[in-house]
Amino acid sequence: MVSQHTNRTANRSPRSSRSTSSRTHSTQSEPRARTNNSRTSQSTGARRTTRRAAQTNNSASHRGNHNSRKAHTTPKKRHILRWILIALAALFAAGIAVFAFLYATTEVPGPEKMAMAQKTTVYYADGTTPIGTFAQQNREIIDCSALPDYVGNAIVASENRTFWTDKGIDLKGIGRALFNNITKGTRQGGSTITQQYAERYYLGETTTYKGKVKEAILALKIAQTQSKQEVLCNYMNTIYFGRNSYGIQAAAKSYFGVEAKDLTLSQAATLAGIIPSPNNWDPAVDKEMAQKRFTRVINIMREDNSISAKDAKAAQMPDTIEYNANNVYQGTNGYLLQMVRQELIKSKAFTEEDLDTGGYSIVTTIDKAKQDLMYQTASPAIAENGMPQGLQVGGISINPKDGSIIALYAGEDYITKPYNNVTQATFEVGSTMKPFTLLAAVEQGVSLQTKFNGNSPRTFPGLSQPLTNAGNASYGPIDLTHAIAYSVNMPFMDIQQKIGAQGVADTAHKAGVTGDISTTGEASLYTTLGNDGLTLKSMTQGYQTIANQGKKIPLHIVAHVYNGNKKELYNSPTQGEQVFSAQDTGLVVQAMQATIQYGTGRESRTIGLPMAGKSGTANDVKAGCFVGFTPSFLSYFAIWYPGEDGSAQEIPTFGEYVNGMMFPEHLYATYTRQALAGAEAEQFPKVTDTGTIGGKDGTWGLGKQQVQKKSTSSQESEKSNTTNQYNTQQKTPSDESATNEQESDTHNNGSEAGASAGGSGGNGDGGISGEAGSSEENSGSSDTGASGTAGNANSGQNKRQGQ
Repeated sequence: MVSQHTNRTANRSPRSSRSTSSRTHSTQSEPRARTNNSRTSQSTGARRTTRRAAQTNNSASHRGNHNSRKAHTTPKKRHILRWILIALAALFAAGIAVFAFLYATTEVPGPEKMAMAQKTTVYYADGTTPIGTFAQQNREIIDCSALPDYVGNAIVASENRTFWTDKGIDLKGIGRALFNNITKGTRQGGSTITQQYAERYYLGETTTYKGKVKEAILALKIAQTQSKQEVLCNYMNTIYFGRNSYGIQAAAKSYFGVEAKDLTLSQAATLAGIIPSPNNWDPAVDKEMAQKRFTRVINIMREDNSISAKDAKAAQMPDTIEYNANNVYQGTNGYLLQMVRQELIKSKAFTEEDLDTGGYSIVTTIDKAKQDLMYQTASPAIAENGMPQGLQVGGISINPKDGSIIALYAGEDYITKPYNNVTQATFEVGSTMKPFTLLAAVEQGVSLQTKFNGNSPRTFPGLSQPLTNAGNASYGPIDLTHAIAYSVNMPFMDIQQKIGAQGVADTAHKAGVTGDISTTGEASLYTTLGNDGLTLKSMTQGYQTIANQGKKIPLHIVAHVYNGNKKELYNSPTQGEQVFSAQDTGLVVQAMQATIQYGTGRESRTIGLPMAGKSGTANDVKAGCFVGFTPSFLSYFAIWYPGEDGSAQEIPTFGEYVNGMMFPEHLYATYTRQALAGAEAEQFPKVTDTGTIGGKDGTWGLGKQQVQKKSTSSQESEKSNTTNQYNTQQKTPSDESATNEQESDTHNNGSEAGASAGGSGGNGDGGISGEAGSSEENSGSSDTGASGTAGNANSGQNKRQGQ
């Protein structure tokens, strides 16, 4: 044992010389009487004691260092923590105080007060004169105790399956809806029936934090102060069911012609199923979706044991009665209200239900005085306007500087004919497509002074027959300004040959014209002549861009939307997008001013204001139109004559208007003269034509040789062909000698009516009469300036035949 101990000791490295010496001294002084075991035990114990002491010292040293650092940082950390806790406590206390105050001051609204908060009114631009409302408060508050249990249970199954057992408020749902409303721009309300009731009271405000807090407090108070039966009854008396019906009683009558107390299980399930989107899921609108919602409600009611399996099996979705809209949409105001509705829904700022139940004040851009004037001018129902029965008219007036719609005529009565003549009906736009063709050429650097071959007939690639101007008139070399003024077909057909039908369509679409414009097939051969059917609003949008120096601003009828507290919730965007240069559109406007000064806008120049315009007539005189504008006032009128099957028919002759020609310009002049009475003259921005005659490559029109001095023979030829048209530039507005008004753009034998002034008063190739005997009072005859022989004088009176 000693030997082993000695070896173990020898193998260990001494911790220090002092400790080794001490141990050796101690061993040698031990009495001999001690055994080896005792020495070994004692020596081992000493070593363990020594190690423990060393470990204790090291640990103490480590703790000492740690405590030293801890002692150094603790006061600062404790100070920060203390302030954080104080701040949190203060915020918590403030939150409790605010919540308590809001809870105490929040009034739980009854169904009647809820109804008053939900009436939405639409106003004219003055913000005080009402156009109409979206809700006539078709509501009757009832005592729900008379209702069969399955009526309420059907609504619970549809909207809040746990209604009878939940606490009435879902805080997670509120938070989720608020987050989505703010971050995604969506509209999400509460998930429980109680929350939905509260959400409807604050409708329009629940996309804000404040609104959601108010909704949550109201929902909580409702849940704490009303029984489940009361909450459900108030909800049923408040909810919107579509068909302008508020509450279960009105809905029962609107959909099934019965009292709410007499609703069958199937009828109740049908109504309950469509609550989330009643206007869209009305069985008369979307029967398939209504059926799916009905089945869902019945299945949930069976699963929750609120009806028997037998009742569920027997349930069938019932037929609804025909819905007759109330007179809120009757008359011309119905078109305005529907346009307001569609615009706001399209903006995605509001849903259909929002507009029907939101209690908003909607201020439109419609000027009441000009709206009344528009109706007096354009309505076929007014005998003094002299229009034949069946003639359809569309008219719209806008401010091109901001895109606001000032007035419109879309039809006589929305209830009897909901088809809108401004936004839905299409007509062949004729030569009002030509300015977009001109704009495309100007964008490519073609000068307005570029001359084209204005003679007809002429052949073009792809056409089976030669194409003509109106009355087969020939104009010789004619520049683009005069080509616009007199609406000569040939130069624009030449431009289309350069840029293609696609180039014409692209330019029009870029300006804002929507709808299909022919770019392929036979129809595309005449795209520049406006043979496509487009809407009045669509074309007006395109002209807004031209009139507004190339900046496109969406046309809109809504200016502002306010909630019940007069807080603005929406205003229409008016910033716009610069899609063309002001220089290029300015040149097009400059050319269009010639239409008024000496071209086809004869009657409009008597208004006496700086103005630009363009006439248009459809193939086979089935439609006619005229657009004109000052820098801040643009109006566009169109007429067409549909048959019983809706197909386009030739416009009949009435009064002095052969086939209705020149009548759209008459509407424009009549309306604009009164609408702008007393207005100061606005000048169009001055622009300089920096384009190149013949285009940059010298191949447009008659090419580069245009800049060379013409021979005497060519000068005489041009003079002979264009005397009538060109000389009118020097005449006064009242001197209308041989000016040629509106046109009829035809495909193969298209006649620009009136361009062949005189022509013995005969019909043009398109079956349109020329202007018979157009004359100066002092001459007794008119130079044709084109084709045909001189017509007879009519004591200075111009007969408008086929304009």
